[in-house]
Amino acid sequence: MRIGIVAGETSGDILGAGLIQALNSRFPHIQFEGIGGPRMQAQGCQSLFDMEELSVMGLVEVLSRIRRLLHIRASLVEHFIANPPDLFIGIDAPDFNLGLEKRLKAAGICTVQYVSPTIWAWREKRVFNIAKATNLVLSLLPFEKAFYDKYQVPCTFVGHTLADAIPVEVDSTGARARLGLSEQCKVLALLPGSRGGEVSLLLPAFVQTAALLQQQIPDLQVVLPAANAKRRQQIEEYLASTQSQAHIQILDGQSRDAMSAADAILLASGTATLEAMLCKKPMLVAYKFNWLTYQIAKRMVRAKYFSLPNLLAGEALVPELLQHDVEPERMTKILAPMLTQGAPGLVDKFTALHQQLRLNADERAADAISKLIESNGK
Repeated sequence: MRIGIVAGETSGDILGAGLIQALNSRFPHIQFEGIGGPRMQAQGCQSLFDMEELSVMGLVEVLSRIRRLLHIRASLVEHFIANPPDLFIGIDAPDFNLGLEKRLKAAGICTVQYVSPTIWAWREKRVFNIAKATNLVLSLLPFEKAFYDKYQVPCTFVGHTLADAIPVEVDSTGARARLGLSEQCKVLALLPGSRGGEVSLLLPAFVQTAALLQQQIPDLQVVLPAANAKRRQQIEEYLASTQSQAHIQILDGQSRDAMSAADAILLASGTATLEAMLCKKPMLVAYKFNWLTYQIAKRMVRAKYFSLPNLLAGEALVPELLQHDVEPERMTKILAPMLTQGAPGLVDKFTALHQQLRLNADERAADAISKLIESNGK
């Protein structure tokens, strides 16, 4: 059996690796090929292109690389139509994957979209394009299934693999020991994202905020997990060029230990906010776009919140800052009390959300895909 699979960034690589492992246990001699990161490749996925090429966020950023992205997608369409897999799975990256899935489905290949696009936040009618592109949507968030049911588009809510992987009670002491951090000092974790573009936009304000906080809290330890080797190089080059006064310990990966060890977290919007919530830590969520992308997005997006903890709760559990509000002095004022006083009551709310998503997602996703394969006579 052959499965085509494409993930576009680190969060998709995590989901894909868990799914591949679960499917491997069900089907002997199964093969996976497409695009995946190091985790998926470690599970046996053959990656035809570097996943980093798909890690683009924002209209302007995509346009600057559109020719290469279109070439990659056209190559995959040609490859999979010439060598039809038993099933194709697109993991997140909807702007790339839905176009690919639509072409493959039209050629008679069964397709799955793992992670729903945020159709509930903007352009709701995109649901009809999703129906044309996919045979099944696997959703991570509970409210998404009701949305698809409304339009009679097949959807299965599977929960999130991170909710299964992270213990309900997080061992902060153990995480600090693994990172060599003092148990007596306050710790701030910085996570400016996994894409080069978002790191370049957020890192300067994050580093300046860390410097201001270390002036106020002299023993504050700051850790910054780099998503991969390219991001580490980018971060190191920025710190060297600016001669920042902030004392920052750069980590190779280890984002979960960094979050678990932290008293507070400053991070980019995205899957990392879910991981921070599962680690039961107070956080400040920030994001910046290219100017033109922001001008377009603010006219189209109608969601009240943009961070996953707030979207899941339906209320403002964590502060969010966007675009011009991502400013060091402002972020310092928000983070200082988090570091010194914590966030009373937040742990209980985060724990309830954790339990809601803790559904053995890898197995549930594999079950849904297995049923789809069987229904297609494979």
